[in-house]
Amino acid sequence: MSADQPHVLVVEDEAAQREVLCYNLEAEGFSVAYADTGDAALQLIAETPPDLVVLDWMLPGVSGIEICRRLKIRPETRALPIIMLSARGEEVDRVRGLETGADDYVVKPFSVVELMARVRTQLRRTRPATVGETLTFDDIALDSETHRVTRGDHPLKLGPTEFRLLSTFMERPGRVWSREQLLDRVWGRDIYVDTRTVDVHIGRLRKALCLHGGTDPLRTVRGAGYALG
Repeated sequence: MSADQPHVLVVEDEAAQREVLCYNLEAEGFSVAYADTGDAALQLIAETPPDLVVLDWMLPGVSGIEICRRLKIRPETRALPIIMLSARGEEVDRVRGLETGADDYVVKPFSVVELMARVRTQLRRTRPATVGETLTFDDIALDSETHRVTRGDHPLKLGPTEFRLLSTFMERPGRVWSREQLLDRVWGRDIYVDTRTVDVHIGRLRKALCLHGGTDPLRTVRGAGYALG
């Protein structure tokens, strides 16, 4: 799994429906995992936290609505976007799904094109750099499609790792990222890299950002990690 790819978990017990979802998500450039029961989904989310969950309401064992409720009451998964799929089209069911914490509710049968658009909408909110958005912070602009970064009137030359680091910081200005969280997001969850490597690349990013003057926008939070602004 590339660290640039949003990671989507599909939770669907109908094999044909699951295959269609996984195929189309992968065609959109997403990294995809799947589960066919609620228990398996909860285990996967704990082991490899996704960037978004496409969740069927009706599942064997733990229902989709219960999974949604559990994820939304936990601080570590509260912000995880959930798109709920259901054959229940009644307004009362839609309201129940949204009140349980689902970020979007799609009634079966659905248009795959529409669902992909809804997935991108949710990711634009939580991981804007991965869906082609231009990010700005003070006088810094990052174009995620062309991989160009400018500060003021000056173009900046960043290596791929520094670019991904800056993307991560600019998606959530002010958030403090630990070294371990940056390793997961920037290098990928399946790659072992020493945490000191993060410090080296932060140093390179700082140097590039301040090459033409200006204050250092990156903040070191002692004992916690790094933040932008």
